[in-house]
Amino acid sequence: MRILKGIAASSGIGIGRAFLYVHEKLVIPHVYIPAAKINAEKERFQHALGMVGGELGNMLDESAAEDHRKILETHLLMLSDPEFNVMVKKRIESDSICAEWAVESILSSLIETLEKADDPVLRERGADLYDIGWRVIRQMMGKRRPDLAAINEEVVLVADTLLPSEALSLDHMNVKAIALDGGGRTSHVAILARALQIPTVVGLGKITGKVSPGDEIIVDGNLGEVAIRPSSASAHKMRNRYDRWMEHERELQDLAALEAVTKDGHRVELKANIETVDEIDSVLKHGAGGVGLFRSEFLFLKPGGATEEEQFTAYRDVIERMHKSGSVTIRTIDVGGDKVIPGMEGLGEENPILGWRAVRFCLSRKDIFRTQLRAMLRASAYGKLKIMFPMISGPEELDNVLLVLDQVKDECRSTGIPFDEDVEVGTMIEVPSAALCADLLAPKTDFFSIGTNDLIQYTIAVDRGNDKIAYLYQPFHPGVLRLIRLIVEKGHQAGIPVAMCGEMAGDPLSTVLLLGLGIDEFSMSPQSLLEIKNIIRSITLAEAKELVGKVMEMNSYIHIDTYVREWMHDRFGDFVTT
Repeated sequence: MRILKGIAASSGIGIGRAFLYVHEKLVIPHVYIPAAKINAEKERFQHALGMVGGELGNMLDESAAEDHRKILETHLLMLSDPEFNVMVKKRIESDSICAEWAVESILSSLIETLEKADDPVLRERGADLYDIGWRVIRQMMGKRRPDLAAINEEVVLVADTLLPSEALSLDHMNVKAIALDGGGRTSHVAILARALQIPTVVGLGKITGKVSPGDEIIVDGNLGEVAIRPSSASAHKMRNRYDRWMEHERELQDLAALEAVTKDGHRVELKANIETVDEIDSVLKHGAGGVGLFRSEFLFLKPGGATEEEQFTAYRDVIERMHKSGSVTIRTIDVGGDKVIPGMEGLGEENPILGWRAVRFCLSRKDIFRTQLRAMLRASAYGKLKIMFPMISGPEELDNVLLVLDQVKDECRSTGIPFDEDVEVGTMIEVPSAALCADLLAPKTDFFSIGTNDLIQYTIAVDRGNDKIAYLYQPFHPGVLRLIRLIVEKGHQAGIPVAMCGEMAGDPLSTVLLLGLGIDEFSMSPQSLLEIKNIIRSITLAEAKELVGKVMEMNSYIHIDTYVREWMHDRFGDFVTT
């Protein structure tokens, strides 16, 4: 038996057999072929097409989800495209190169052409073509990767890393837990795991090198522990821990219909963060007062992206289903950094976290941005919608995105498209420059929402995805707490509410501190809502302000963390402070 300690990323305990998933970097062979072997190389390419076609056909037969079926049907059509077939074979013959090299060359040329097209639908096809081409290359190289969507038995997924698009394809009914070599609690895979309610531990080092396929594994997403081939005594201990956790969860469920109000009558809003429409059942079950963050970029992470109609339908469905509970805040597409749209992997940015992402991407790809805004405005006619812009760095950037929004509104008016003329517009505060000029941004917007995931990493200059410096990512750093206090003060002085939608909002250890700092709305993963509500209903605002007063006098995150942890443990015990 071996027990590894990592980072608790998604609560709960999962038990199952290991399913290994390791990303292997492919180096495509650039080999010249003698004339006598050209035909054999063409046949090898043709055979790979047939094998991939058979795999996709089987997946199509087994898939019940309409979205997955559409993608598979598109890929099968592309795979059988005679033009692609002829182009690859001609390249093999004309350049005397191996089939893998020929496919790579044709693929690059076709994708570059599609990306320059005026038609956004054609541009979206580049991502599908990329997926298909690499399936064929992997087939020829004997490097086929397991299909996560095709897992048909209960397993614990053990991987080096997961892309958000891969996490979205998981069958969460069969994947009982996730254990990853790297990552942090605020990585987007961790966020998705919480959304899917899959117990997850990340930052485990080289767990993929310590596990064999089929090994029994227990993943404790509460304590951040993973037991490999556990003894009967350890398994019994973890199952007892799981039973206590489930009893605690059942007790919390009684709070779902109650308001988040302190013992001295101070009420705050508790809302949910979501990535997909499918999460709404969980949002309603946990008693959320609305959706405080709909991460719209996850609509684009599937091959082919998302058309205006697909976006409109998703936004409308969420708004209509949340109509009786509260408003829905949709964040405009926030790609870049660790969220890469299929087909955009080759951007080649040396520092993508500080690069072409969020509103920077939107303002340079106004075709995508305007389409999304139009879909949002159309959906606003069906209920209470709020629009939120991510990674605003200052007033000029906010002015630029508001101008595009006004132009799209004018287009809707001129074409008779109904929308909510009073739709609220908010700004995410996740860049230190935005926090420092919050007084300049507040008059231009209806609300602030603090994105702590990025605010913390930008303030402390620590990449939250870098395992070597993960220990520096500290929400209780005095600089972070002072910026949060400044944002709240400037927002309230301008008469606008201040929300928080970063992962800090769903951290029970932070709840009382944030309440005392004046946060008006907490938005988090649905599975965190009831725990946070329980804490809020168990203390007074006066107690929270007193805690803040003592903490803000401290000069070290270590002192702050220790003090807050002990304060919370005295009142709420292990489930909040582990």
